[in-house]
Amino acid sequence: MSLSFEGRVVLVTGAGGGLGRDYALAFAERGASVVVNDLGADIKGGGKSSAAADKVVEEIRAKGGKAVANYDSVEDGEKLIKTALDAFGRIDVVVNNAGILRDRSFARTSDLDWDLIQRVHLRGSFLVTRAAWNHMKNQKFGRIIMTSSAAGIYGNFGQANYSAAKLGMLGLANTLAIEGRKYNVHCNTIAPVAASRLTETVMPPDILAFLKSEYVAPMVLWLCHEQCQENGGLFEVGAGWIGKLRWERSQGCIVRQKNQPMTPEAVRDQWDKICDFTDATKPASVQESLQSIISVLSGVESEGEVGANPTAAAASHSAINPTEAVGQKLPPSTFSFTHTQCILYALGVGMSTQDPDHLRFLYEGHPDFCSLPTFGVIPAQAAMMDGGLSSIPGLNIDFTQVLHGEQYLELYKPLPTSGKLTTEATVADVLDKGSGAVVLLDVNTYSGDELISYNQFSVFVVGAGGFGGRRTSEKAKASLPPPKRAPDAVVIDSTTRDQAALYRLSGDWNPLHIDPSFAAMGGFKAPILHGLCSFGFAARHVLKQFADNDPSRFKAIKVRFVKPVMPGQSLQTEMWKEGNRIHIQCKVKETDAIVLAGAYVDLHGTSEASPENLPQGGGLQSELVFAEIGRRIKDLGSELVKKVNAVFGWEITKDGKNVAQWTIDLKNGSGSLHKGPYSGKVDVTITVSDEDFMEVVLGKLNPQKAFFSGKLKVRGNIMLSQKLEVILKDYAKL
Repeated sequence: MSLSFEGRVVLVTGAGGGLGRDYALAFAERGASVVVNDLGADIKGGGKSSAAADKVVEEIRAKGGKAVANYDSVEDGEKLIKTALDAFGRIDVVVNNAGILRDRSFARTSDLDWDLIQRVHLRGSFLVTRAAWNHMKNQKFGRIIMTSSAAGIYGNFGQANYSAAKLGMLGLANTLAIEGRKYNVHCNTIAPVAASRLTETVMPPDILAFLKSEYVAPMVLWLCHEQCQENGGLFEVGAGWIGKLRWERSQGCIVRQKNQPMTPEAVRDQWDKICDFTDATKPASVQESLQSIISVLSGVESEGEVGANPTAAAASHSAINPTEAVGQKLPPSTFSFTHTQCILYALGVGMSTQDPDHLRFLYEGHPDFCSLPTFGVIPAQAAMMDGGLSSIPGLNIDFTQVLHGEQYLELYKPLPTSGKLTTEATVADVLDKGSGAVVLLDVNTYSGDELISYNQFSVFVVGAGGFGGRRTSEKAKASLPPPKRAPDAVVIDSTTRDQAALYRLSGDWNPLHIDPSFAAMGGFKAPILHGLCSFGFAARHVLKQFADNDPSRFKAIKVRFVKPVMPGQSLQTEMWKEGNRIHIQCKVKETDAIVLAGAYVDLHGTSEASPENLPQGGGLQSELVFAEIGRRIKDLGSELVKKVNAVFGWEITKDGKNVAQWTIDLKNGSGSLHKGPYSGKVDVTITVSDEDFMEVVLGKLNPQKAFFSGKLKVRGNIMLSQKLEVILKDYAKL
């Protein structure tokens, strides 16, 4: 099937000739609406003319295409994008192609030579792209092309100014690829080799004859199509050939010793190893690059001698022998605790005295004081933190490369609130995943001789695969996908900025969760939340929603850790009830990123916790919408009160019965949301089923049709219902 750009709006800068002209013609031929930008300047940036852009527009229109001209400098980026918006209403693709040359040897390069090149190539690309950026983010689609050059990648005599600008565009593109990824805004870089005004000064005529710009345009069109998921790539393209480039790094060498200064002589003596590209690595991100530096901390302190690069150590020193390791036991450990540790853990996973139901987990004097079930991971983790894993034969691994992949916890009886527990851990299996190894650890915890809990830790060791082991194990507790239907219940819970600082007091002292500089070395903007903290949040959401906060109902939980959470973000736990198993999926509310997947909680059987019997909205899809409305009212309440000035009552039904009441007060103060009976005056009351409410919110059911068909009933000032769009459409985007 041919690639179509019908409905897409494309801006090509420097499109009055050469590569830009061919791009514009090719996009238009495939249905795109094209903005042809060209200042009409000469190769050195002098002069101005509309003729070049007008000629290309005429060519496009003569073939039945859609195009408009723009004659502004790329330094006026907003004007270029305004032309697209005024003419076609949107902007989908930006091809940053405009450029000039002012070649000089470095010694003869003037300030003007330098500044003009940076302004047109790098600053111009920045300004045009920035003007388009938010439009692309908001529409959840955008494709951006940066035009680099072989001179920028490799350097070229007489082009210091041009080389610097062109490599700068690559750095800009790499960061835009990262920032735009979650919005489906992709940015790639090409280094084209084609006959143009810029290349005819540096290439012989016989070579230029083979380097037609029409041999570059197809690559640009593919990178800009919605089917193409390439992002952050760098490509050389010309004469019908395309190649992708990536960075390569030698294994390198540690050149300092424990408690010894690092010297230039040590660098000199290891120079051959530093520059040896045998078995080179290919880092593709800041995180991968910085892993080496983090590993140095471990490598130097543990070995105390000059040795191989720690990136290599992850592979060459991670000697895995499953036959030797499986069945080995870690040294037993003991965990002594009082009610203080139980309370501290409950606070660490978000419990608060603001919720009366939480008091039984926070106050040792409460008649029903008890431990949260997920406290069961703490004594098991303590056994892991003691370093016993490093003593296991056949597991010679680099612990700086270890990631927590999955977790399973099963309780055989409610946990005590104080006492002394003994933990025994065994290597259950070791799996070869190619890019790494998975180590399954079975951990049993006893109170005296009585087994009270079982944990299975699944840890992934980056770079330790390839030893020829099995990929799967019948011993692994499997994760399970949720049902393919709307969740039965959704709970949104905010973490605090200090959530990780509080949770770490339960025993996970990894500085990644508290030290900004250490987090930065791992590629994070700030310390991240512990995965087991999110695990605790999700478990208590299920416990409250489906088990009335009764820990004796809890049986087991399984989760797979997907992405980190930043302290201060909100966790959204979606739950599906299937008998006594509650499938769960946990997201970051602000980004919609899934952080816990394939997860479930098993409860001991009872008929009292089905969603239909939950009071005031439990298990209702509409609860998610009202939670979002409540959050928006907190942020924008005063603005909404000015727009709406009314109080709306909602009666949500299920199976013909009223199961939830909500009141949206956008008349008094700065606005508020109330759940349950409301004592004030309501201007209009709307009765609708949970299912039909969601259909209205998602735009699948027209409110007027719902009203006339009897699906939506209104009491009070019916005219005010017209203002509902302000609440549901503008402020409840799911």
